[in-house]
Amino acid sequence: MKKIFLAALALVTSTASVQAITVSTPSNGAQLTSPFVLTASTKTCAGLPAVSMGYSIDSGTAVIEPTSFTAKVTASPGQHVLHVKCWGQKVNDQVLLNVLVLAAPVSDITVAAPSYGATVTSPFTLTASTRTCGSKPAVSMGYSIDNGTSVIQPTSFIASVNAPAGAHVLRVKCWGQGVGDQVSLNINVVQPTSPKGPQIPSYAYVQQQIDLLPGWRIKHDPATPGFATGSMTLVSDPTLTGQTEKYYTAFTNAGGILYSNTYGHDTDSTHFVYDVHVWLSADSVLSNLEMDNNQVMRNGHTMIYGFQCSGYAGVWEYTENAGTVEQTKAHWLKSTAPCNPAKWTRNTWHHIQISMSRDDSGNVTYHSVWFDGVEAPINRTVKSEFALGWALGALVANFQVDGIGTSGSSTIYVDNLKMSRW
Repeated sequence: MKKIFLAALALVTSTASVQAITVSTPSNGAQLTSPFVLTASTKTCAGLPAVSMGYSIDSGTAVIEPTSFTAKVTASPGQHVLHVKCWGQKVNDQVLLNVLVLAAPVSDITVAAPSYGATVTSPFTLTASTRTCGSKPAVSMGYSIDNGTSVIQPTSFIASVNAPAGAHVLRVKCWGQGVGDQVSLNINVVQPTSPKGPQIPSYAYVQQQIDLLPGWRIKHDPATPGFATGSMTLVSDPTLTGQTEKYYTAFTNAGGILYSNTYGHDTDSTHFVYDVHVWLSADSVLSNLEMDNNQVMRNGHTMIYGFQCSGYAGVWEYTENAGTVEQTKAHWLKSTAPCNPAKWTRNTWHHIQISMSRDDSGNVTYHSVWFDGVEAPINRTVKSEFALGWALGALVANFQVDGIGTSGSSTIYVDNLKMSRW
């Protein structure tokens, strides 16, 4: 009798299915809206190494997935059986979960970026909009990371979002009169690499957010043909730091506007890094984007560190004094590094960093320019000393926008213009 019992036990043990499928979400009996997130994994399938996984709704066709996956599952409202499956060498297995899919309130929340399941670095750009919320007109939108506090936004917005490294649920929300709705996106935030850029010593003085200083001067540059007008307005969208300077330039016959400001006083620093984030609106028409630094030295002469992205030449250009210190002649020289503002991606932030230095003999060396983290070496030394009669020690930052063609305009946003010097 004992032998018969042991034999029967052995038979049961050898034929029983070894269940190893783990479903993290949803839980059995969950009530949810479509689409919903399914997260599952397994290492084995019916006691053998698993090769693949998959899922299906009721008796529908299985969607094949790897042995660890997160998927967005669509299902019609009603009661369903969610089949989560695995396959191995000549074996298969599954777990069954009862789920109730509820009818979701009607809204048209659109998230243009990031996409579902995207891998991003922090901060990342969130672009979203809606017209309705729960079948009613939308009043506002917002977002949160996981279950954090919502950041309120208008019904169409672009935001820079910070999040720690790891897997997160990005919740994009809307509110109307007595209603609310949201969409949830799984995202993976990774640490950005050591960003490339100029080497700035720890003892350098860094002047932050020069774009927010009062006293900016706006004038047509007489060195450009035609005529131009310009204005500066403080805005909060788009922004990286919370406040952004909006430059609007209108021109005729390729005129240009010079925006300039005195940001400090220093006769002795010999190394500078011009660092700025720039956003070009989609309808902007421009030929050159000029970013200069100027310094009045102890001898009363001005060192001009002139640098621009030239649409005419299609390269980065730099300034020299082709005359004498007293009889000056500013002249642009071409580098071999390509650049044309007309080819910059519109409606996104671009990061420009320009490294330059001077000696005590009136020479400026343009070392490199970084565009969105990619270095273009310049390594050119030229005479660039000018007797202009400016105030001793004055440090002046320029941001110039030149038009192209008979007429047009540009809208450019500048954020966190800073200058490092040592």
